[in-house]
Amino acid sequence: MQNEKLLAVLRLQKCTAIGDILAKKLIVHVGDVEQIFKEKSATLQKINGIGNHVLKHLFDKKNINLATQELAYITENNIAYSYFLDDDYPVNLQNCIDAPILLFKDGNLDFSNNRIISIVGTRNMSSYGRDFCNQFIKDLATYNPVIVSGFAYGVDICAHKAAIKNNLQTIAVLAHGFEQIYPKVHKKYINQVNEKGGFLTEFWHEETPLRENFLKRNRIVAGISKATIIIESAEKGGSLVTADIANSYNKDVFAVPGRTTDIYSKGCNNLIRNNRAHLLNSASDIVKMLNWDIPEKPKTIQKQLFVTLNENEQKIHDLLHLKGKQLLDVIALECNIPIYQLSSILLQLELKGVTKPLPGKMFELA
Repeated sequence: MQNEKLLAVLRLQKCTAIGDILAKKLIVHVGDVEQIFKEKSATLQKINGIGNHVLKHLFDKKNINLATQELAYITENNIAYSYFLDDDYPVNLQNCIDAPILLFKDGNLDFSNNRIISIVGTRNMSSYGRDFCNQFIKDLATYNPVIVSGFAYGVDICAHKAAIKNNLQTIAVLAHGFEQIYPKVHKKYINQVNEKGGFLTEFWHEETPLRENFLKRNRIVAGISKATIIIESAEKGGSLVTADIANSYNKDVFAVPGRTTDIYSKGCNNLIRNNRAHLLNSASDIVKMLNWDIPEKPKTIQKQLFVTLNENEQKIHDLLHLKGKQLLDVIALECNIPIYQLSSILLQLELKGVTKPLPGKMFELA
């Protein structure tokens, strides 16, 4: 990505009045992130959600200076990053509408392995939870999954360490920038995690671990994986927020049951009782539910023998064939087709048997 484009992404990311969903809507509407800051205010105000308050923040000169400084840091320190429309952006996360528009990366991350699971839970882990986590990951090792967690005390660091011990890739999602580390006592694990996987964050390098950052971090943990596993949790806690987010993404959620008298099993037991999570007894439950025991069939290209596609329909077909299922907004941006036109085109493609709609405004080839 050229510096001018990255600077525009950073400016957009720094605008506190614009979240990731609205940011993507802006990019789709104008066609390119750089164009946002070249458009007239009157044009931008026609977009739903863009008012005077948002415009004031969008063109705040202070954000330009801050974005320029962050760009300099990224360049000088060779910080790796992924824009949400880049091919190296995590596919599972790309399909989540509120995923970060920009992720910073460190280590030896490899997203080609699609067997990604997130493991989270209480910081006050019991011996029961620790034993289960270690045995669970050991039993899964033969399937070579990627283990994602939040690098925090308790379940998080236990999952990372167990992944490393079993020679599995592990990804730590941070609630702060790369110049920070929380908790500090976990600095000793940085090199091990980087060697076997790496770190992800959406936060700029000097960003500190604020309370609200942990809640934002949880959506990455939930979105990047195929399934989220709660080892132990009290009745309230961040891991339950992660479970709720995963459910909202239509992802599988699993919870380890415990005794009704155990404080840090109450959250898991409630998830299971309220049908918000599958009961998890062993690694075989994950293998069965995620169909890891079924050999993957090679993808075949279905010939469009009797279907004639116009230019825009062909663009959409080619995109979905190349990248798999995509979000409506992403299709609009990649194919340069306005949303109001795209919906009718996708309907025509569905009627022709070329595409099919999925939950969450997703589409894929039929």
